[in-house]
Amino acid sequence: MLDVSSQSVGTAAPRRGLVRRVAILASLTLVLVAVAASLYMVRTVDNQLADIAKTYEIRRQARELMLAVVDAETGQRGYLITRDEAYLEPYNVAVGNLSQTYQSLLALISDNPIQLKRIEALVPDLDAKRAEMARTIELMSAGQSAEALALLRSDTGLELMERIRTVLRQVIGEEDDKLIERNGRMEFYRQVLVATILAALAAAAILAYALLSRTQRKVVALAQQQNRLRSANEELEAHVRERTAEVEEARGHAERERARLETLLQDTNHRIGNSLATVSSLLGLQLARTSSDEVRNALEAAQLRVQAIASGHRRLRLGADLETTDAAEFLADVIDDLAAQMPPGKPVTFEKHLEPMIIPARDATTLGIVVSELVTNALKHAFTAGQAGTVAIRFERPEGGVTSLTVEDNGSGIAAGDGQEGLGALIVKQLARQFGGTEPEYRAREGGGTAITVRLPRLDVPTAR
Repeated sequence: MLDVSSQSVGTAAPRRGLVRRVAILASLTLVLVAVAASLYMVRTVDNQLADIAKTYEIRRQARELMLAVVDAETGQRGYLITRDEAYLEPYNVAVGNLSQTYQSLLALISDNPIQLKRIEALVPDLDAKRAEMARTIELMSAGQSAEALALLRSDTGLELMERIRTVLRQVIGEEDDKLIERNGRMEFYRQVLVATILAALAAAAILAYALLSRTQRKVVALAQQQNRLRSANEELEAHVRERTAEVEEARGHAERERARLETLLQDTNHRIGNSLATVSSLLGLQLARTSSDEVRNALEAAQLRVQAIASGHRRLRLGADLETTDAAEFLADVIDDLAAQMPPGKPVTFEKHLEPMIIPARDATTLGIVVSELVTNALKHAFTAGQAGTVAIRFERPEGGVTSLTVEDNGSGIAAGDGQEGLGALIVKQLARQFGGTEPEYRAREGGGTAITVRLPRLDVPTAR
């Protein structure tokens, strides 16, 4: 018995599912049919409404045409009877409206051959009526009142008016018949539309019931799935928090390592600068104990070069990437150190024209040595003891050009070969080649003095703005 019952229940479930699906499909089909029928009915009703509106407009234009003829005739008769020209104003207005009203009516019935034929047949009568009215007014204006009144009393005008009225009444009558017919169709379409809407509502109710029962089952399944998703989401969030903490810890460690490395690099540069300063001091002590002028000159030159290298290392400030530095800021500090080392007997001022430019840090010290050699060369050869003057240092890269370093003075100038074959010139030449440069360019400065330019093509790096 238990096996039979289980088999019966298992068989009934698919049948109920099949019946439910058939009911939903039938209801949906009925809704779609009802919607399509409703749309068709609405479109049909719109067309009928447009036809009704056109019918009313044809009737109105036909009446307007009849009234125009009547108003023109009334103005004509009033003028002929009273000879008061005030009656000519409504006459002229009515005659002027005849053509416009006729054309409007003609355009409205252009798709109706029967009505079009009737209206076109009015043209001779309308022209004859206008001619008859114009003739009587012309005769009266010319003082021929007897002839004008005789023409007015003739039956010609009455016959024309009667024919015009008859045709326009036929036009209006046919449009009235169409209006009655279209109103009947509108009533029929309204009843069909109501029946279609009721059928659609019934089908929608059946469909809504079927969908509601199915939705309830879906909601239960969705709630269970949401619970599973919530649990999985909580586990995922815990994992994300754990990974975020690890990432934050790693980033903090990287930032600390970067800060430590930056400090180490700065400390290394300062240590190198201090060590070179010690070497410079030792050279100074040796210089004080030497009596030979040749040795003194060599030691003094070596001391100045060691001081330049030491100044470059102490003044080097690395950028955020720990690989670049601002050349303008670095060279300004180096030039300030050179100015501070000036002996009291040389009242020379320095002018700095330095374009902000980011350069590799490894090239900064080399660039500082080149500036130091050129400035020292200018101080040594351009000015005599106690002579005041100016040394200008320019570091720039013209638009689309090559980076260049220029040191110029307004001193006495350098004689041919003076300062161009010494150790300093050789150092500048060798260091310039590291940046792809050529021989330093020596030229006389306008107004006195000398300018030395070193071009550095490989130092062509983005400008700091």
